[in-house]
Parts: sequence; structure tokens; C-alpha cells
Amino acid sequence: MNQSNSEQISKEKHMHSHKAERAIKILLFILLTVTVLGFVVKELWNALMPQLFGWHTLTFWQALGLLVLAKIFFGGFHRHSGGGAPWRNRMKQRLEQMTPEERDRFRQGMRCGRRPVDRPVEP
Repeated sequence: MNQSNSEQISKEKHMHSHKAERAIKILLFILLTVTVLGFVVKELWNALMPQLFGWHTLTFWQALGLLVLAKIFFGGFHRHSGGGAPWRNRMKQRLEQMTPEERDRFRQGMRCGRRPVDRPVEP
């Protein structure tokens, strides 16, 4: 019994150290990515904007601030799903649980009075 407890404790310590190691790797990757993107924005800005429009050059920190502003204005800070939208699966499940009549009523409501795409117009 004592040996199994020590094995369990050893496994838990290994698991926690693995999580910490992974978190450090992710943090370093994010830091490296942000640094590279900051330098890319700085170099692109400094290569194009002063010559094209006569604007001032940027420092690294200004370029990083510009990157954050662009992310806020154009990208937001929402999580990106890694593939198909989860709402499709929920909608599919809902449709499967409906009776054929309920499905037809639902589809009619979704069309908003438009004709179905796959059916010809009736005279």
C-alpha cells in the first residue's frame, strides 16, 4: 500500500511538472510570435509609409501598439474554433429531433418567403 501511494505521488508530481513545462513552452512561443510580428510590422511600416505618405517611422513598441490596435479593431479577441462551427452540430441535432412537419415549418421560417434553391418556381 505504501509503495502504491509513493508511485501515485510520483505520477502526480510528474504530471504537474509536465503541465508547467508545457505552459512555459506555450508562453515562450507566444512571446516569440509577438516579437517577430512586432518587428515585421515595424519594418513594413518603416519601409513603406514614410516614402509613400511622408509619415514618421515607428519604433518597435509603437509597431506593437499598432498591431494590438489592429487586432482590436479588425480581429477582436474571441476564440477561434479549430474547424467546423459548433452551432452546426447543435442545429443538426435539433433538426434530427424534430418531426418532419416541424422541420418543414422551420425551413419555411428560415426562407423568409423566398423560394427554395433546389426547387423550380411554380407557375
